Amino acid sequence: MEVRWVLLQLGTSLLLLSAVAQSAESQGFYTNSWAVHIHGGEEEAQCIARKHNFIYHGNVFGDYYHFQHRRVVKRSLSGHRGVHVRLHSEPQVVWAEQQVAKRRRKRDIYSEPTDPKFPQQWYLYNINRRDLHVKEAWAQGFTGRGVVITILDDGIEKDHPDLAQNYDPDASYDVNDRDPDPQPRYTQLNDNRHGTRCAGEVAAAANNGVCGVGVAYNARIGGVRMLDGEVTDVVEAQSLSLNSQHIHIYSASWGPEDDGKTVDGPAKLAKEAFLQGVTEGRGGLGSIFVWASGNGGREKDSCNCDGYTNSIYTLSISSTTQYGNVPWYSEACSSTLATTYSSGNLNEKQIVTTDLRKKCTDSHTGTSASAPLAAGIIALALEANMNLTWRDMQHLVVRTAHPAHLITSDWRTNGVGRLVSHSYGYGLLDASAMVALARNWSSVGPQHKCVIDMLTEPREVRNQLLFSKSVEACSGQLDFVSSLEHVQARLTLSYSHRGNLAIHLISPLGTRSTLLAPRPQDNSAEGFNDWAFMTTHAWDEDPRGEWTLEIENVAGLNDYGVLSQFTLILYGTGSSSADLSASDFSRPSNNSCKTFDAQQICIECSAGSSLYLQGCVKACPPGFTSGLQLLNLSLENWVEQSSVQACLPCHPACLTCSGPGEAECLSCPSHSHLVATSCLRQNQVQRKSPAGPTQNVQRGDGSDSDPDLDSDGPSPQKGLSSHLPVLVAVLSCAFILATFAAVFVLLQLHSGAANASFYRRTKLPVTDSSGRGMRVAFGFGLSRDWTSSRVAYRGIPTVWGDEDTAGGMNSESDSEELDCHSEKTAFIRTQSAL
Repeated sequence: MEVRWVLLQLGTSLLLLSAVAQSAESQGFYTNSWAVHIHGGEEEAQCIARKHNFIYHGNVFGDYYHFQHRRVVKRSLSGHRGVHVRLHSEPQVVWAEQQVAKRRRKRDIYSEPTDPKFPQQWYLYNINRRDLHVKEAWAQGFTGRGVVITILDDGIEKDHPDLAQNYDPDASYDVNDRDPDPQPRYTQLNDNRHGTRCAGEVAAAANNGVCGVGVAYNARIGGVRMLDGEVTDVVEAQSLSLNSQHIHIYSASWGPEDDGKTVDGPAKLAKEAFLQGVTEGRGGLGSIFVWASGNGGREKDSCNCDGYTNSIYTLSISSTTQYGNVPWYSEACSSTLATTYSSGNLNEKQIVTTDLRKKCTDSHTGTSASAPLAAGIIALALEANMNLTWRDMQHLVVRTAHPAHLITSDWRTNGVGRLVSHSYGYGLLDASAMVALARNWSSVGPQHKCVIDMLTEPREVRNQLLFSKSVEACSGQLDFVSSLEHVQARLTLSYSHRGNLAIHLISPLGTRSTLLAPRPQDNSAEGFNDWAFMTTHAWDEDPRGEWTLEIENVAGLNDYGVLSQFTLILYGTGSSSADLSASDFSRPSNNSCKTFDAQQICIECSAGSSLYLQGCVKACPPGFTSGLQLLNLSLENWVEQSSVQACLPCHPACLTCSGPGEAECLSCPSHSHLVATSCLRQNQVQRKSPAGPTQNVQRGDGSDSDPDLDSDGPSPQKGLSSHLPVLVAVLSCAFILATFAAVFVLLQLHSGAANASFYRRTKLPVTDSSGRGMRVAFGFGLSRDWTSSRVAYRGIPTVWGDEDTAGGMNSESDSEELDCHSEKTAFIRTQSAL
């Protein structure tokens, strides 16, 4: 009986504890942060925060402030009474409340699609996690809503029951027949099914009882019929530029012949369409072009000989199989950015999608199937952040793609610690990671382009050529690149047997990119004429240092040729104001990283290091200063805020600095001067004479001014007060001289001597008239040279403070006129005495 009684008591206690826990969970839990209402402003709030050992997180609005306590636990079922009472003891504290973390759910309920073919779409969700993590992205609330994608192909079946719901006529056109209807031309063999299949992968509707679902099943989908006819430069350009303010993403699964011997790319108009798309499309954010890397693997083709996938403006996608193998059709090259799933061997599954004649298929294949999956994932990321630029999207891909279970022998670690492969780029796309990173992504800076001519004279190429040269990546110039994105090697190379060549490019940090692998089918003797080989493998590396181009003949035959042009083009980001050529700071690395996020990106460094470019440095580069940066860590419903040591950019007015503020400069750009700890432009600095007292340079109406500096605090008042005595003195002198001249004229007229001397021109002392000094003239007022007060000079004016020198420059005729002037002065004094 006693045992039963004890068990009953335990059971009751457990039930009570469970009930309490569920009640607490439903009501939320106490955090270590407080909302505080304080009278007295921000300084008073900061003072109270320091006094009671709080971290001050700034103003919420009005007189309400956000505090976080250092020693209170982050999650608790009960509030912290002691801290609360101590806060209320402060007379300036009107109200304070310990914050409670509440449960909030999005009302956009996610449920797994019920489409009949969805269970067969193994690449969207797989119990073994070998998938694109699309289901997790859907669970975050992103399904492509508001994003418009078009398929550049042989048309799409717009009335297909799985496409009609999401079809967008404004994203569609028939370029072949020049009409708005992209409906494909039906044949017995269903030759024109390609576009419809690609469209279904992107945006097939969900929960309609038809076929499967698209990756972005709430996105709008269109199609451009442009491959079912003659494909010219005009046709390509019209397709690539269709309605670029409405369409966000262009998906293309075509290119030149994948025969292992063709070298071809976009012509003039198509190149212009690409450039116009990335500069003007989507309101200036840039159209996003997703491209299939090619199916020439069996022919040992290289996608770097395809000018579409090899372009910096396209996001090139390769394929992997269900089991993570390199497909037999896949091409390897250094321009591939990432990979998605597609078909493989006979024992591996293929892609499920829509098909012609309102049917479904589970046998879509090739890189043609991979690019649309990537376009759908990009649509999810774009829904998460519609402000992403075309380059932002490529940064997201580089940072979130991962090697996963992909099998290949050429995985290599690049100079910033990322694994990269010529078959897979940076690895398998991860939809969940992309949307998570996209939500809080800050746009990268403007693209810099540094062009460097590497060759001074042609080089003979026989069995092997090694050419190395150190570069500074346009350091000190507007196009300075400190962090790489794309790298191009533009080569003009004649060779007797082009297919025997292998070309490699090695970055200063040792990343080796294969720009061209041998192509056994290519027997051409044409070589390459200004062909831009591109690599993405050095992404985020510092480009300064020695680059090496290696050209070798892998066949060992007596082939020969000449390398007549090698232009290295570096694309990326960098400060245009700071000259970093000295490079006295360490390159970012993960050796000192303390904390990594889920994507293995460093987010916190060990003591003594600062976070910079997803790595850690001991000293920040010029143009940056070490300081605290707020970091938000999202863990389910909980957001933890902490501060990490990071390299913060200096204010744009500063060249180097001790802090990010405008008044924390240590040195200034060439067009500015350091005054105290601020950089002021030259026309605003009070210049000092090298000898004697300070002379102020006054700005008149015609002088250039900087409105930003003119509006900063007390500086205008200071300038006005410093110029006021000069203005009064000048006006007083003008009045005295005018009065003096009037008396002089009256006396001259009275004495009858006016005609003798009044109309004689008097040459007054004038400093160097070349513009190096200040020109001063006296007459019946002030000459224009004084009133404008705009001083142009080269260096320090030598005339300031050295009147003897100026006086010594008078000629003999000047002296005669000055003597005459002295006689007049004596006469006036005599008349004045009378």
